[in-house]
Amino acid sequence: MAEINVTPLVDVMLVLLIIFMVAAPLMTVGVPIDLPKTNAQALNQETEPLTISVNAEGRIFLQETEVPLEGLVPQLQAIMREQKPGEQQRRIFVRGDRGINYGRVMEVMGTVSSAGFTRVALLAEQPSGRPAAVQAPQPAPAPPRR
Repeated sequence: MAEINVTPLVDVMLVLLIIFMVAAPLMTVGVPIDLPKTNAQALNQETEPLTISVNAEGRIFLQETEVPLEGLVPQLQAIMREQKPGEQQRRIFVRGDRGINYGRVMEVMGTVSSAGFTRVALLAEQPSGRPAAVQAPQPAPAPPRR
């Protein structure tokens, strides 16, 4: 009577499962951006948001495709037209490299907001090893007047 030992097969499958679970979140966005750090909590997401990235050179990417600033709004409007009627508007995240000029990120956000998109937010990286939500420090009392 011959038997097949499935223990090595199960071991290999579990290792592959763990590798894919760790690697899957790393494949979400393909544009390398050095995000600034923040202590804010992560937002709940019901659908996959659209991501607009501004890299260190100031180039703009919609998801992973480079787009000129003038062509950004028409592409976003085309994506939103494909959305099912009655569905909540998709969230748009703007990611800006830490070394980029703040004005360039605000120019992109302003362009998107002025086109009528209301769910626009900035993304930042949470610092590791610290809690996600930290209360702001209370201001010191004013010195007494004389």
